[in-house]
Order: sequence, then structure tokens, then C-alpha cells
Amino acid sequence: MTPIRACLLTASLAAAGVAQAQTASPPSNTSDDSLTWKGITLYGTVDVGLQYQTHGAPASDYSPYGTEPIIQKNSNGSVTALTPNNEGQSRIGLAGNEPLLGDWAAVFRLESAFNPQSGVLVDGPRSLTANNGVALTAQKAALDSSLAGQTFNSAAYVGVASPTVGSFTFGRQLTTLADGIAAYDPQGTSPAFSLFGGSGTFQGGGDTEDKRLNNAFKYAARYDWLNIGGLYQFSGSSGSFNTAVQAQLGVVFAGFSIDGFYAKKYDAVSSASLSLDQVQGLAALCNPPVTPVPAPTTATCYSASNSLSGTISDNTVYAVMAKYAFETVKLYAGYENIKFANPTTPIEAGFVIPGGYTLAYTNNTEYNNNKTFNVYWGGVRWTVVPQLDLTVAYYGYKQNAFGTGADAGCSTAAHSSCSGQVNLASLQADYRLSKRFDVYIGTMWSQAQDGLANEFLNTSTLTSTLGARFKF
Repeated sequence: MTPIRACLLTASLAAAGVAQAQTASPPSNTSDDSLTWKGITLYGTVDVGLQYQTHGAPASDYSPYGTEPIIQKNSNGSVTALTPNNEGQSRIGLAGNEPLLGDWAAVFRLESAFNPQSGVLVDGPRSLTANNGVALTAQKAALDSSLAGQTFNSAAYVGVASPTVGSFTFGRQLTTLADGIAAYDPQGTSPAFSLFGGSGTFQGGGDTEDKRLNNAFKYAARYDWLNIGGLYQFSGSSGSFNTAVQAQLGVVFAGFSIDGFYAKKYDAVSSASLSLDQVQGLAALCNPPVTPVPAPTTATCYSASNSLSGTISDNTVYAVMAKYAFETVKLYAGYENIKFANPTTPIEAGFVIPGGYTLAYTNNTEYNNNKTFNVYWGGVRWTVVPQLDLTVAYYGYKQNAFGTGADAGCSTAAHSSCSGQVNLASLQADYRLSKRFDVYIGTMWSQAQDGLANEFLNTSTLTSTLGARFKF
């Protein structure tokens, strides 16, 4: 950790707070058991457990979940590991709430996500670079993520909020779509028990790096029975390049709620580790200064420790989600359609993604035929007694055949552009020993088929986890 990061996080510990989800309005609790001082709250979560996988990859210090709870291409032998963030993301943050006029308040949030088993900030791209040039059978767990090792990798925003009008926030924050999926996921986006927790692809509208967005303006409000929300990401340049727009509209009535979502992201990036051939080709990509000296340009060279490949797309999302609450039972269901198209504005090699990682190779023509994901899920949560919740859930998604030429219309594992399907089922018990401390146990089965299992070492895994979580 750099001295600047250390100073910022140390300064955070000087204030006090209550843990809560990343909603727009920070807590304003000033009761005796809160850690709030003059409107500034320190809050946090520490979540760690013991996990066994029938097929997995050795644990990583930097990967968002330590292991890969859902079947991945490099899932190989059995893995037993101490894993972080199984029920939810471990984090520490500061939230502010300063009353203004009427019921308006100024709000802010600074939040850092970390892995308690290693003590480092979550850095998905770094877990990918650790596998650059490494054979599939020798790779460690690695997942792309919107959490990329930044000091405040989880959130950094400021704004104003009113209970009657809503909240307006500006900065780095979870998207409207990500908030919605978290609210309608029966497993609450638990990484060890949920498709949406174990993969940020769907909360990110097609790419996990877009689960959180920099330079984003966000609005969220609840008017009696009406939910509305929206988001716009500024790129700092002309046109639609690297911008995003989202909208939400829903209703709540007598225990039933339903919300619809629209999202559009231009120049979405899906990052991946470099193959051995790509690592060996980095030197040839170096663009040295021209002569004679003084050179008008500086060298542009790539390091295997900081470089990735990236597939670029313009993504469009439509989704509808619903839930119904009985006295002790909640029912959940949802559907999301994601379309991937070639980018309107291509991204060239050398583009820097959040966290400071560089795309040494970019692919702007992966989707000459649009790729679509049809995502669906459902589940039940039963509060057996006030302290104990039992949750069962099913998740699945299908991919169309989007290849061209010889791969057109294929439905096998021969190519990643063939049609395919992924299925997941999970069961979890969560027991609250106190207001701030809970323990959990559960298991999740995941299986990939056909094009979505292309080049996989194994096509299914069973991930079982026992853990504990403390909130403050």
C-alpha cells in the first residue's frame, strides 16, 4: 500500500459509523451504539470463511473472492481455502450526512473494499495480470472486476439527498442496475451463493468493470408506491465514447414490488489475461521515440505485470425484476437481456482502464453478429425464526450462436461464439448471533455447457462455504 493510501485509510479510522449497503444516502444514526461524530460515520464489514471446491483454481490474494466460486475456464483440481467476502464484500468507509435547508442534506461516501485473508485492497485486474503467459493448468484464481486496487475502489461520491425528493450523487458509485439486482437477488448478491455475487458481469450490464462507474451522476427516489432512478456517466470527451445511461421505473404495493431497467454502455471493456504468445509479442508493440534527438514523442512500451487484453463492445440491457413478501417468506424472480455489439467508437491498444492497467491488445470486432445473454433467476427466502434465514435459489443464462463463417449457428463447445448455457443452484443458511455478527453455511453448484464451456478444463463445480461476518 502506498503512503498516500495508508494515510487516507488511517484518517478514516479517526471518525465513527454504522455498516450499511451502498445506497445514495449515508447513515445519520447518532445513537449510543453508532460510530458517528458530527455527521461523519465510520462503517465497515469483515467477512471471511472456509471454502471447499470440487473443481477450482488456487486462491489469489487480490481476486475479489479469493477463489472462483462459479465454474471458470481454469477451474482444475479440488481447492480448500480461507476465502474472503463469501456473504458480502469486506469494506471500510466514511459516510457523511450534513443537514441543509428543510429536509435536504449534503451527503458523501468514501469506501474501500479489501480482502481480509490477505489484508490487501481488492484488485481484480491484478489477479488477471498474475496469470499473464501462464498455462491454464497452472493459473491461480483470477476475475476481472470494477474493484481495481484504487484507494477508494468501492465508492467515492458527493451529493445532496432529501427523503421527499430523492438523492443526487456525483462521482464513483454503483450503477442503478447494480443496485436493482442486489435488491431482487434472493441470495443478496452473496459471492459464494449467487450468480450475481460470484460474477459482476450481470450487475455491470455485460462487463463487470461497469458495475461501478467513475464520473457518474445518479438519481434515486421513492415516491410512496413509485420507484424511479437514473444514471449518466460523463466521459470528458465529445460524442458517446465511454459514456453510459441507465433508467429505472417500478411500483411497490402491499408487499409486492416490480422494477424495470434500461442500460446502455458505450465502449464497455472485458479484460483478460495475456496468452504466452501475447506476452512474448509485447516487445514488438513498443513504439520507441523517433530520431533525431530531442524526440517529439516518448516511448510507449508494455509491461507484462501491468498489461491486459480487452474485448470492447457497446452493451444494451433490458431487465424486469419482482419480489413478494409474505409474513416470513419472500419470493424473488427476474429476467435480464444483454446485447453485445461492436463499439461505435473503437478503442485502440494503449487505453488505460480504472486502476491504471493498460490494454496492450484490443478486439473491437468480436461481435460482427450481436451476442445476447438471456439471464433468469428465482428463489425463496424463509425467515424460520427472527435470527435464521434459509434461502434457496436458481440462476441461469443462455448465449446465442453469434459466430460467422464455419462457426455460424454452432451449438457445441468448439468455439466461444457457439450457443451455450450456464446453470447455478444454491442453498444457504444465515444465523444472526447478534446485531452485528452472523454466521453462514451453504453450497452452490454451477455448470457450463457448449459455447460457454469452450476450452474449460472442467465444466462443473460444487462450492461449499462456512463463514462469519462482522459489521460495524
